[in-house]
Amino acid sequence: MAGALETLCGQAYGAQQYQKLGTYTYCSMVSIIPVCIPICFLWIFMDKLLVLLGQDSEVAMVAGSYSIWLIPGLFAFPFLQSLVRYFQCQGLILPMFLSSCAALCLHIPVCWTLLHKTNLGIIGAALSTGLSYWFNVVLLGIYMRYSSSCEKSRAFIFNDIFLSIKEFFSFALPSAVMVCLEWWSFEVLILLSGLLPDSVLETSVLSICLTTTSFHYLVPYGISAAASTRVSNELGAGNPQAARLSVSVAMVLAAIEPIMVALTLFCCRYVYGYLFSNEKEVVNYVREMIPLLCISVIMDSLQAVLSGVARGTGWQHIGAYVNLGAYYLLGVPVAVVLCFALNLRGKGLWIGILAGSTVQASLLALVTGLTNWQKQVFCYKMVDVIYVECSLILQTKHNFVENCRQAMQGRECWRGVAQPTMNQLEQAGNRGKKRR
Repeated sequence: MAGALETLCGQAYGAQQYQKLGTYTYCSMVSIIPVCIPICFLWIFMDKLLVLLGQDSEVAMVAGSYSIWLIPGLFAFPFLQSLVRYFQCQGLILPMFLSSCAALCLHIPVCWTLLHKTNLGIIGAALSTGLSYWFNVVLLGIYMRYSSSCEKSRAFIFNDIFLSIKEFFSFALPSAVMVCLEWWSFEVLILLSGLLPDSVLETSVLSICLTTTSFHYLVPYGISAAASTRVSNELGAGNPQAARLSVSVAMVLAAIEPIMVALTLFCCRYVYGYLFSNEKEVVNYVREMIPLLCISVIMDSLQAVLSGVARGTGWQHIGAYVNLGAYYLLGVPVAVVLCFALNLRGKGLWIGILAGSTVQASLLALVTGLTNWQKQVFCYKMVDVIYVECSLILQTKHNFVENCRQAMQGRECWRGVAQPTMNQLEQAGNRGKKRR
């Protein structure tokens, strides 16, 4: 949901409407916190849910315990993700880098201590993760509050925060759907692997593949964040050519970097499995998966950057439809057919998800390639004009109501002062009549 800030804050910063950055950021925090509550209940009953889905009871119990003790860290996310987007849209990378390094330096010794020096076990890992999240939030919050670089954009206007909720949700909901549909497809992959005959081997190999792609995904995600920031800033500033150039540069980087990684991974396919396991069966299975993994690395990089462009431009609703079709109308059904009907096991599952990511990248590339950037700038300017006009109307209405209120107060004051005087004059006149 915080992905909405990549559109709202990025374009507001480009248009030099700095006050909106603070408004949107606080609005994001207020809006996301209630969403954490149903997730808490889901995590509390995670063990029962996993058993219901056919997973091993011991694994489900450990996962459920970890989820419950991760709940304190869950409530750090509305603040952390909102602050990250707040800094990202202004190009303030150094404070995020330093706070992340500090959180990492805290997390490693705390996690090691709770895991190995106490009897907490997996619970200690969850607690240390939550503590690191909150530590990161505190550091970013302190920088936002006291840094001169955030002076113009950290304004807190209570009424504007709640007035912006509707606008925030118009981008936040499709943004959440866009991200969740993609991530959940990989979770489905793991759940389906647990239903295979040799589930331990299949799950282990797929976990290795997912760990590899997730670790590499951090690089294209960084490029994606940069692309989202530059595109949204340039659109907000009214520079369509610069926005198009930013997309082109990001796509070149997204193509070169994964090709180099894929070539390296392919050359190391005979020994790569030993990084994770000493069992020959696992190593051989990983070697068979490496060619597919190399293609996934390239496709994931392309779709990550294209998704960043979509968030910066405000196309979250398009991305949601693309991900729905790519993964759930094509990817997951193909994975099920190849895995269970054609007996390709884990390899079939991965081919299905790879097909989904390929279609996703292709559709997003098609949308981006056909974009009229001049029209995008015009649309943003029109929305901004409408926003200003509505603000003026509301301000005029407020002034009218205020004037009426003051007039009524004046009328009441007149009644309070003039009416007794009139009564006194009337009484004096009556006394004069009686004397005559």
